[in-house]
Parts: sequence; structure tokens; C-alpha cells
Amino acid sequence: MATVVLVGRPNVGKSALFNRLTGTRRALVEDEPGVTRDRLYEVTDWNGRTFTLVDTGGLWQEEEGAILSYVRRQTLEAIGEADVIGFVVDAKQPLSAADWAVADLLRKTDKPVVLIANKAEGSVDWSELYELGMGDPVPVSATQGIGIGDLLDRLVECLPPEDSAVPSGEAVKVAIAGRPNVGKSSLLNRLVGAERSLVTPIAGTTRDVVDARIEREDGTYVILDTAGLRRPSRVEPGLERRTVARTLSAVREADVVLLVVSAEEPASHQDLRIAGHVRDRHRAVVLLVNKADLVRGETRPLIRYVRERFDFLAFATVLPISVLTGWHVDAIWPAVRHAYESFSRRVATPELNRLVQETVALTPPPTVHGRTARFYYATQVGVRPPHFVFFVNNPDWVHFSYERHLENVIRERWDFEGTPLRFTFRERRPRPS
Repeated sequence: MATVVLVGRPNVGKSALFNRLTGTRRALVEDEPGVTRDRLYEVTDWNGRTFTLVDTGGLWQEEEGAILSYVRRQTLEAIGEADVIGFVVDAKQPLSAADWAVADLLRKTDKPVVLIANKAEGSVDWSELYELGMGDPVPVSATQGIGIGDLLDRLVECLPPEDSAVPSGEAVKVAIAGRPNVGKSSLLNRLVGAERSLVTPIAGTTRDVVDARIEREDGTYVILDTAGLRRPSRVEPGLERRTVARTLSAVREADVVLLVVSAEEPASHQDLRIAGHVRDRHRAVVLLVNKADLVRGETRPLIRYVRERFDFLAFATVLPISVLTGWHVDAIWPAVRHAYESFSRRVATPELNRLVQETVALTPPPTVHGRTARFYYATQVGVRPPHFVFFVNNPDWVHFSYERHLENVIRERWDFEGTPLRFTFRERRPRPS
């Protein structure tokens, strides 16, 4: 699939334009420079042509080691991947030295460049824009939606011939979640095999949800690196609050969540709070204990401790890993695939009913207020997560301990490791005579 990359100096409206062109709100938009740090990918289409649009951080000239130098590196990598480059400038302001520097950089790429004059809802000095030597500028307004169709026409005209390859099947969405500085972005880069997400010792480096598409022999995966979730009392209004909302949305949309904790403090109150968010959204989970290489001796006591602390995620696979050294990271992919298959598994109704009747016969339900629940019929009504409905004489007579027993029996029979199960008990009404 062809790729179009939006580049330019900071605060020219690249993220607002990205949202407008894709019809999404993926990119955070704030009236301050440096909000976008990682590059964002979104598949969009125009006039029957599908392509990937990439939003990038502004091209800064900063010393090595600062966050902005990482942003610049991410942008340069995106330019290297591009088939077409959209060079965004602010039409309301005179061209700056940074604009000219970006133009000089793009001329060296030998790739098609479309000059985009954003914020062009007023008067514009077109003569200065032509001096850039980038051809006819396309006037647009990302905030008002002016000129967007003309811009898409120009971008599509510059795309290379369409690839005739058959697209791969449905991608598995995997979200990486956890509190700040537990190694989420480093894990994404390790899984992708490239520096796809910014990694610094500064908490809060990741702001947007960063995605990376990975093709493997067992399927296609989209990995979502999310911003670290701090305690609610520490979340500042404005940009950070929207970042938190974006992270929770990514968890909700994921098929599998890689919940990352640190072996140095594997079950802080914030870890448990984040795990609660994941549980409430009924996602499949692989619990990763990063920095486990720092633990002396066997890791089994550590795993046992984590399981006890996260007992409300008892279905999750627990893996001790080290993102820094790569130890045990290769075990993540099989765990993700297994969790996704469990998340999507459907059980045939006759087999389910045979198991339920066998279970009730071997271990009858306990009495509740002198009454005993009778099970008539069971069926699976949904997947992702698997959802089972049981028809009984009275749902109030099904004790929670018996519901847990049924869950354990079903998990063991069909290997539902990695996914939550949803149970609903309904009263079977008498048939009309």
C-alpha cells in the first residue's frame, strides 16, 4: 500500500490536517509546538484509491539527547518510507528559516512533494511560496475543511501504480498498556525490530497512541503503544487528560492487551488500577513482568506473587521478560496468538450442553434460600470475548461460587487461557400450552 507522509516545521497544522484527511481524531491537536512526537499511521481512501497517511512531529534543529531530536529522527524515518511527501507550511506567516531547511531536505529525497499551504482561509503571499521551487501550492484550511478535496486529488495523482497483491486478512489489534516508564515503548521497538516509538528516561514521552503493522507467518498484527497512565490525581487537565482518554480508547478497541509491569515493583496501586481498566473492558490479556532479569534466582516466586496480586486477571498468561536484553521476548508472540484464539473461540451448542449437564450431575448447584437452580439449556451468543447464556429456573438461585465452578470447567475443557468469559443467566419462561 502506498504511503503519504505529512512533514513540516512545528505548529503548521499537520495533525489537524491528518485528522481532516482521515476523518478521525487520531492525532492530538494543541496550540503549542511539539505535541506530536511519534509518527501516526492511518489507512484512508479517495476516489477508489487506498493509501496510508502518516502524521509526523515537526522538524526541529535540536541538540542530540533531547526529546525533540528523537522526534526529528522519527520524521526522517517516515520520509524514508514515503511514496509521496506532503510539505505543510503556514500560509498566514512568512516562510521561516525552518521552512527553507525542510524544503532543502525534501529536495534531496528525489520523491514527489506536494506543497500544502495550510491556514489559507485569508490572504496569502503566493509569490513567496513559489520561491520554494516545489511547484504549485495547494491552498487548504484543515480547521474549516477548505480545499481538502483538491489536496486529495493532487496526492492521489502522485501515488505510484497500485499494487496488485492481495491484501492480508484481518489484523489482530494488540495494545501495550501500563504506567509510565515500565518499558512499553522499548517493547514496541523490540517487537517491531526498529525504533518505532520514542524511548527516553523521561516519563510521559509517549503522547499519542503509536501503531505499527507487523506481518508474521501466523497473521497480521497492529501493535498500539499507549501513553503511560498516571494516578488520576496527577493527571493534568487539557492535553494529558485527552492523552489518557486516547489510551483507554485504544485498550477498548484492542483484541489483546499486553499489560506491562516492572519486576522492581510488580504490583503498585497504579498497576492494579490499570489492570482494573483492562478487566472492565473485557479484553484478552498477556501480563508481562519486565526487567525480570534483575531478579536473583528463579522467577517462579515472582510469577506466583504477580498472580496473587492480579487475581482478578486469573485468566491472563504471565510472562517474565527483559525488554532490554530480549530475554523471553520471543515467547510473547505465541502467547498473543493463543490469547486471541481464545478470545475468538466459539463452542458448539451440543458440546456445551453436554458439558453443563455432566457438571451439574457430578457437582449439583448449592441451595440458595432453600432453593436449587435447575439448568435447562446453554448456548454461546458471542465472541471477543466469549459470551455464554444459561437458561435456568431462577437466575437469583445461581450462587456466584457455582458460576465460578462452571467457568473453571469450561476453561479447562476448551482452553480459554488468556481471555475473560462472560456469563449471563436467564429465566426460562414456561412454554405456552
